[in-house]
Amino acid sequence: MLYGIDTTFLVQLEILEAPGHAAATRWLDTMLSRHDQPLALAPQVLTEFIHATTDPKRFVRPLTIEQAVERAQHWWESLEVRPTYPTLDSTRLTLSWMRQHRLGRKRLLDTQLAATYYAAGIGRLLTLNVADFSVFGVFQIETID
Repeated sequence: MLYGIDTTFLVQLEILEAPGHAAATRWLDTMLSRHDQPLALAPQVLTEFIHATTDPKRFVRPLTIEQAVERAQHWWESLEVRPTYPTLDSTRLTLSWMRQHRLGRKRLLDTQLAATYYAAGIGRLLTLNVADFSVFGVFQIETID
């Protein structure tokens, strides 16, 4: 059972003041006790994670850029994570979904992430942004709160 993770899940895990931090930590501990590699991670999540966790408008105590890059690298290199990359197929799917669902420019990153995971055969997502991903109708979406 492999879950594709959205930036919101990493933020929940890494930022103590983030809503759902304790629940996300418990969920991860439970999954790690059951599976060797329960998480899929696309590189675009890491850049969005660094952007979000260093933003002082979002958090009282944001990470420094150095801390955020270190945490992103930790996740990328973690044995519990399967790196998942955009491909030709996922790029075609991104463009197709943008047209099919009549999505605007603010939906580009989530659409690309969804297409990356779907093209890699991942049917489960961890996110706080259920509406952003449910539009595609192909994922089992789980939230942690």
